Amino acid sequence: MAAPVVRFRIDFAEHSSVGPGKIYLLEAIRDSGSLSQGARNIGMSYRRAWLLVESLKQSFREPVTVASAGGKGGGGMLVTEFGDALIKNYRKLERDFATLAARRLHAIVPAVIRHCKSDARTSVRTKLE
Repeated sequence: MAAPVVRFRIDFAEHSSVGPGKIYLLEAIRDSGSLSQGARNIGMSYRRAWLLVESLKQSFREPVTVASAGGKGGGGMLVTEFGDALIKNYRKLERDFATLAARRLHAIVPAVIRHCKSDARTSVRTKLE
């Protein structure tokens, strides 16, 4: 039986939050060295990725990313040391929550009804007939 998945968002202040989407994007930027490539790699539009990076810029006194000027090879974007610390601490907290959830919910998990994807596509009317 699979363990429950805990998803969370940290609200540091009003309009200053970090959750799985922003962390995933930061990891993609870190891995690709580019906002546009990072967004493509995770199936996110450039506009959405840009808005998320802008919201991070407005949330912290320290920069989370830095853009490099374009040139022959084009520009890029790098995750700063602070941004990397944000990623690492979020992922550590995620692991801590997963461990705690597994411990606290072990008696609940066996009672969960698991649905397969094919059941989701079958209408209620078809199941009743």
